[in-house]
Amino acid sequence: MLYIDAFNHFFPHRFFEEMLRTPAGSKDLGKRMRGIPAVHDIDARLRVLDEFENYAQVLSLGLPPVELLVGPDRSPELARIGNDGLAELVAKYPDRFVGYAASLPMDVPDAAAREAERVFAGGANALQLFTNVKGLPLDDPRFLPIFAIAAEAGRPILLHPVRTLAIPDYSTETFSRYEIWTILGWPYETSVAMARLVFSGILDRFPDLKVVTHHLGAMIPYFSDRIRHGWSQLGTRTSGENLDSVAKRMKRPAVAYFQDFYGDTALCGSRASIICGLDFFGADRVLFATDCPFDPEGGRGYIRDITAIMDSLDIPAEDREKICHRNAERLFGLGVGPG
Repeated sequence: MLYIDAFNHFFPHRFFEEMLRTPAGSKDLGKRMRGIPAVHDIDARLRVLDEFENYAQVLSLGLPPVELLVGPDRSPELARIGNDGLAELVAKYPDRFVGYAASLPMDVPDAAAREAERVFAGGANALQLFTNVKGLPLDDPRFLPIFAIAAEAGRPILLHPVRTLAIPDYSTETFSRYEIWTILGWPYETSVAMARLVFSGILDRFPDLKVVTHHLGAMIPYFSDRIRHGWSQLGTRTSGENLDSVAKRMKRPAVAYFQDFYGDTALCGSRASIICGLDFFGADRVLFATDCPFDPEGGRGYIRDITAIMDSLDIPAEDREKICHRNAERLFGLGVGPG
C-alpha cells in the first residue's frame, strides 16, 4: 500500500536559521525545535523516511505562523523563504516529498494573496492556514481573496490550529495553565474556525473550496449529534445576537456543512478517534497523515502506529486506498488534475 502523508512539518534550512534569529525563535521555540532534529535537519528527516517503504510526504512549515515570528514588515519575505525552501526540497527529493503546502503572511492580506498566486503558479499543492491571525477569525473579509484563490486553483487549504498560553482558560487568569492551551485548546480552535467558515457563509460563497482539518476535524466528529440537534435550533436559545438571517441563508442543515470538510488521521495514534472521524466524514474525505516528526520518537512513532492502524481497520480495500493515497493524489494534484 502506498501512503501519502498529507500533514506533517519541516523547516527548510534558511527558514529555520531566520526563525532562530527572531525573539520567539531564539527562546523556548528554538530550544524545543533543536531537540527534534527531523523537523529542521534534512539528513535526519531522510533517515526517518528511509525506514518506511511506499511512503512519501506533502510538506508544510510547522508552528508558529510567520506573523507570530516577525512583524508585517518582514512576514512576506519570511513566508517566501519558507515556501521556496519547501519547493526546493520537493524538487530535490521527489520520491520522498511529493508536494508542499505554502504558508502565507496573513498579517498583510494583500501580500498573502500575492504569495498565494505566486506559489500556485510555481507548483504549490496547497495552502496552509492557521485557525486565527493574531486573534482575527479567518472569516474576516480581509481574507476572502485567499479563499477565492484556493478555490479557483482547485487546491486545498490545510487548516492548522494555533493557540498560545497567552490565551487564558478563565477570565480571572492571565494565561493558560498546565498546557491546556495546546492539549485541549487546539482542538477547540480548529472546531471554532470550522464553525466560523460555516456560519459566515464562506462555504456557500466558495462551494468548490476544499479545507483539510488537522487532527480529523478536532471536536466536530465526536460532537456530531450535539451539532446536529443544537444548531438545528440556531438562534432560538439566545437573545444577545439575532441569527434569523443566518438561519434563513443556510441552504442545508449545519451538520451537512461540517461534513463538507476533510480531515486527516494525525491523531497521535488513536484508533478509536480515527474510526469516529471516518464514520463522520466518510472515506472520500479522510486523508492519511501523521504529524511527523512531533512524536516521542522524533517522527518514527506516528508513522509506524498510524500505518498499522490503517492496515488493521475493517474497511473495504477501496476505502483504504482512498484514505492512504488516492484522496491526496486527487486533492493535491499528484499526477492527476484538480478535483
